[in-house]
Amino acid sequence: MQTDKQKTGSRGEEEACSWLVGEGHHILRRNWRAGHLELDVITLQGRVLHIVEVKTRSAGAPVPPEVNVGRDKRRRMVSAANAFINSAERGTLPPNLEIWFDVLTVVFAEPAPRIEYFPQAFIPFYV
Repeated sequence: MQTDKQKTGSRGEEEACSWLVGEGHHILRRNWRAGHLELDVITLQGRVLHIVEVKTRSAGAPVPPEVNVGRDKRRRMVSAANAFINSAERGTLPPNLEIWFDVLTVVFAEPAPRIEYFPQAFIPFYV
């Protein structure tokens, strides 16, 4: 049984996927897991593979949802994306894709959810 927080998150991911499809994204996977790593939504739009972190809140939350995608979360997203790309899924992907790390926020407010999309919210640096 889902908690209220999990229900809100699931509703947010539904809204996010509907919005992304409306913007021309093809949803490849949702809630993809590799061990303890998870990617919320993986889409393909043209020659770009989008790794999308979805953050959902109810109206009136004290902090904007995108603030919660900090350094540690970004590192986990990159690790999970590497696992996805190197998994058996690799054979199903077109070659030579760009990879973007995006954040999409859903705030449930009246009369309709408010969605903000941050394409290429961060670019991982390898040193």
